[in-house]
Amino acid sequence: MTIPVIIDCDPGIDDVMALTLAFAHPELDIKLITTEPGNQTQEKTIHNALTFTSYMKKNIEIARGLDKPFFRKLEIADKVHGENGLGNVEFPEPTIQVSNRPAIEAMKETLLSSDEQIILIATGPLTNVGALLLAHPEVKSKIKYISYMGGAAVGGNMSPTAEFNVYVDPHAADIVFRSGIPIVMSGLDVTHKAYVTIEEINEMEAIGSDFASKVSQMLRFYIHSAKQTAFHAPNFENQIHLHDLCAVSYVLTPELFEGDNCHVAVELEGKYTAGTTIVDYAQQTGLPHNVKVLHTINREKFVEQFFHAVKQMSAD
Repeated sequence: MTIPVIIDCDPGIDDVMALTLAFAHPELDIKLITTEPGNQTQEKTIHNALTFTSYMKKNIEIARGLDKPFFRKLEIADKVHGENGLGNVEFPEPTIQVSNRPAIEAMKETLLSSDEQIILIATGPLTNVGALLLAHPEVKSKIKYISYMGGAAVGGNMSPTAEFNVYVDPHAADIVFRSGIPIVMSGLDVTHKAYVTIEEINEMEAIGSDFASKVSQMLRFYIHSAKQTAFHAPNFENQIHLHDLCAVSYVLTPELFEGDNCHVAVELEGKYTAGTTIVDYAQQTGLPHNVKVLHTINREKFVEQFFHAVKQMSAD
């Protein structure tokens, strides 16, 4: 039995790793891929989605989303993901073309035409998802849940309290978190435990395929660039977090994760805290739970799952 999903992303090195895992599992029926800016500009993220999906020989509709956040000036993570967004690794020119449907229209029509609920996997800022829910609230009942990589209960990577994806477009995130749709949040609390080491990357490169080589190059670039950021932890000197992979992994293997149901709100205008996800672990607000906040992962099984995906896509 397949699991129907829509993937909304901003490729991005770790988005490509997430897509790798999704592509390697035929039980995921990927109905649509949509893109927005985040890790790089929209022009580059849509190009990366097209080239990578073509390289992987997948024929999936890819639709272009909104080009900037709701209200804030766009900030991108080019210093982390490189000038082209993929650690300067190049894939051949795409053999598939961008959809003639804008992302919001494609998402709406895909959801409403489905006979079963669809899981929405989101690994970038929530601009497209927020716009979809604002413009077409009738789709809510068609979304089983949203598996989201973003947010943090404790500590940020864009500010002392804010995680990058939510920081880029907190207003869109606020709409999504208040939508009433079930949300599973793979925030920094769990993604910082979902890492691969340089030794594991070397093992991956030893697979010997062109794809394994490209993955290894991207991850080495990712490690190097992460070391230059203000929020890089010294104890992760030779490791890199596979943030976005968690949102896909949870859909496939929720048993690898542990989390708690909490009320989560998004700070919109705080002078120092804009984009912060306020996780009410202690239930002090008395507000109803709206998010399952993940905090623990079986890293060994997670890495094994990722390795298997790279090996499988290397053989295809």
